[in-house]
Amino acid sequence: MGTVGGSTAAAAGFDAFGDDGTGFDVFRDDWGIPHLRAGSALALARAQGHNAATDRAWQLETERHRLQGTTAAFLGEDALAWDRFARQARLADTARNCFDRLSRTDPGTAAWVSAYVDGVNAGLGEAATRAPEFAATGLAPGRWEPWTPLGVWLSTHILFAGFPTKLWREEVARRLGDDAITLFATDGPGTSGSNGWLLTGERTVSGAPVVAGDPHRFIEDPGVYQQIRLACPEFDVVGLAVPGVPGLAHFGHTGGVAWAITNAMADYQDLYREQLRRTPDGGVEALGPEGWETATAHTETITVAGGEPVTVEIVETARGPVIAGGPDSAPDASPLALRYPPRVTGELGFEVLPALLRARTVADLDTALDGWVEPVNVVLAADTTGATLHRVAGYVPLRPRDNQLRVVPAHDPAYAWRGRHAPMPRSGSGADATGTAVMANERGLAAPLGVEFAPAHRADRIRELLDGQERWTAKGMAGVHIDTHLASARPLLALLAETSGAEIGPEASGLRARLLRWDRHMDADSTDATLYSALRAEVVHRLAAHPALAAVTGEADPVRSGAHPELFLPWLAAVPRVGYALETLIGHQLFPYEDRLAAVTGAVEAVAARYGDGNPPPPWGEVHRLAPWQAWPGADPDPGASRPGLAGDHDCVLSTSSVPGITDRSARGPAARYVWDLARREDSLWVTPYGASGIPGDAHHRDQLPLWTRGELAPVVTDWNLLHRDRPDEPHRDRPEETTEVTAAARASVPAQRETVYEQEADGLGTVRLVAIDPAADIDLIHGWVSEERARFWGMTDYSREEVLEAYTFLDSLTTHHGFLALRGDVPVAIFQTYDPAEDPLGECYEVQPGDYGVHLLIGPGDTAQPGFTGGLLSVFVGYVFSDPAHLRVVVEPDARNERAIARMVRAGFELGPEVEKPEKRARLAFLRRPATV
Repeated sequence: MGTVGGSTAAAAGFDAFGDDGTGFDVFRDDWGIPHLRAGSALALARAQGHNAATDRAWQLETERHRLQGTTAAFLGEDALAWDRFARQARLADTARNCFDRLSRTDPGTAAWVSAYVDGVNAGLGEAATRAPEFAATGLAPGRWEPWTPLGVWLSTHILFAGFPTKLWREEVARRLGDDAITLFATDGPGTSGSNGWLLTGERTVSGAPVVAGDPHRFIEDPGVYQQIRLACPEFDVVGLAVPGVPGLAHFGHTGGVAWAITNAMADYQDLYREQLRRTPDGGVEALGPEGWETATAHTETITVAGGEPVTVEIVETARGPVIAGGPDSAPDASPLALRYPPRVTGELGFEVLPALLRARTVADLDTALDGWVEPVNVVLAADTTGATLHRVAGYVPLRPRDNQLRVVPAHDPAYAWRGRHAPMPRSGSGADATGTAVMANERGLAAPLGVEFAPAHRADRIRELLDGQERWTAKGMAGVHIDTHLASARPLLALLAETSGAEIGPEASGLRARLLRWDRHMDADSTDATLYSALRAEVVHRLAAHPALAAVTGEADPVRSGAHPELFLPWLAAVPRVGYALETLIGHQLFPYEDRLAAVTGAVEAVAARYGDGNPPPPWGEVHRLAPWQAWPGADPDPGASRPGLAGDHDCVLSTSSVPGITDRSARGPAARYVWDLARREDSLWVTPYGASGIPGDAHHRDQLPLWTRGELAPVVTDWNLLHRDRPDEPHRDRPEETTEVTAAARASVPAQRETVYEQEADGLGTVRLVAIDPAADIDLIHGWVSEERARFWGMTDYSREEVLEAYTFLDSLTTHHGFLALRGDVPVAIFQTYDPAEDPLGECYEVQPGDYGVHLLIGPGDTAQPGFTGGLLSVFVGYVFSDPAHLRVVVEPDARNERAIARMVRAGFELGPEVEKPEKRARLAFLRRPATV
């Protein structure tokens, strides 16, 4: 014996859809992550939709309103700019068109999407009553249409190709000349930061491939990815879903093949400068390649909470929807039409989604991805045979280079689309000669398809880290995820070194020496990282103020011109552009060497003055804090809890993006981390920034945030017996009949007259008391619990009733070991055992310290699955141990394979110790020290 097992689940009831093959089961692991099981793919799609509504009702409705352009009706004027764009870009109409085409060309997939929508609609009404944002805003949940998931996907990714950057380049070319059009070319804050890598079996301890990485996006609360498992007779897949969209598009592990993506940085959307005019009957015409042609036009009204309604004219030319300006625009503000593939072709690629779930090999996956549309991605994949894949997937139109760089004239036929790029680029062998493949938004496979790519720093650093070790395990990947080396600091620090002859004060000289000794790691506890960021910001502002950039900065900043829609202003702000391009600009001939040197000299003086006179710099993690987006932050009971201090920076592998020269806060970062193990799927790992639930205050709303912040990962649980059913009042359908008997035994009460050893109030549980185990009286209950498969780490699953009685009778005879039942009311909910490590075989495995006190814990089955249940019990057991002043440290020794239990201990504050060999198992030690206040 000697492990920690048990359960805590987010008990959220669901409606089964009937016993005609459309019903489903919902299970959860200790993190509240849903595992869905159904008798068919359609029933499973309904289950996924219902679960998305259950866990993410507010998020789903926000996304539905975003695609429709109706968020200002409940979020107010701040949402007006997006609503205007969503309507002008015809996002909802495009989604309808794409679904109509899907219904004609692939009715099976259309039915699958519709089943998902049925599930959303079935669950949304009740789920909305648990989400406080609905009451706070007065919003009532609406009805989802079959095309709504396509609209959610489209609105989520419409800005991924960065078409607003063309507005910036156009301004640069107009003000600084065509030669400067790519002067600021680098990845911006809205399109990159993702990492992915693959190791072949030759590079892993298991001999099978591993795929790992982290998608970087704007961090939202709740998160943009949902960890989930989808299982039916056709497939059993774990992965990261986009709430509101069926299946697992970007990251998944089917058991046979695993895949992951990063943004390819391809350019596949164009902006056309239109000439529009009114017709005598009030219509609109556009000047096209063959002369004036009819454009469609109508008006729509946007409701604004707390404000007046806004009327918007919706115009569409043969190129696409007009997203800026109109027929009545001033002569110097030409209307702009957006041309994007789904609007042109009526295809969004949703037929790929069920094919991904059914894939068993790299070849299956590769074939499915040929139908992918957008966003355009680089894909890494591997299967259990050892095959690997490294390719680009998506729709990129064929057209002139100028279309990619800038706004082009609508009337010129030279800029028309002429088909698509095919086949898409790929690496012939998947991995390279070293057994690795890396993707990090750099100029790699997708180079012919784009303009701006991420610097190679992250990709190079990942390769360097992977090459530093011959063979890897899935667990080892966490160290790559959280690497904080900032290679892009080199040019600025090199120029700083060249200021040695400059006349600067002693404080500045000391600061310069300190930064030149810095290891260039943006660690959360590093004050040097803070100083570097401050120096960088000062240099950014000095270069932005240089006369060479006067035409695009200061009063001339395009943001100040009023010529562009509000939504696109972040792409047009000059100082962030200088900040992200600093590595290039710091050595560019545009700035004379003496001016660059003066900028750095002045910057180091300014930073030295700021942090002089007993004002030391704070650690990087104090200023580099997470700044997540929340649609309605007013419903958050503890907003500060969602803003931890972070390590990393934009060009680190741990790409927690700040905006140099503007803020040290980070709005972007890893929206998830994953490790897909092709040897044993149960050894895979994952984490998201917040948690499985989107409901503020729920036990699983932010329970993963500490792990994510520390760079740790949670285990992917694949054993159904280790999961907890969302409806604990019903036995599992696939368990033997004795499970029902065990549940009954679990609910049997213990006589109230049994002496209470300890009693404590636990949050959400009421009074929990401990009573000594009576082996003879309690044997049926104990044997029922310890012989279950879910208790296999307890080590007694094959014990007979008599053998269990003998073991607990012996335990009862000892003075150094004790057994207790934890009771909630009079109902047993857990077995709790204590022992003196010095008098136990464990004492031979580590150096026992005075005051060490060992514990074992087994949580019972039955209806104990509720949010925070295990945490509440742990607080009682810890309270009992520390009620004796002689006990200074709690010691636990779960089976090293029991990652779920180990993760639970870490969440409870235990410090992990070494793994030790015991006769019956390999154990992982963990310790909890006595708080100073106890």
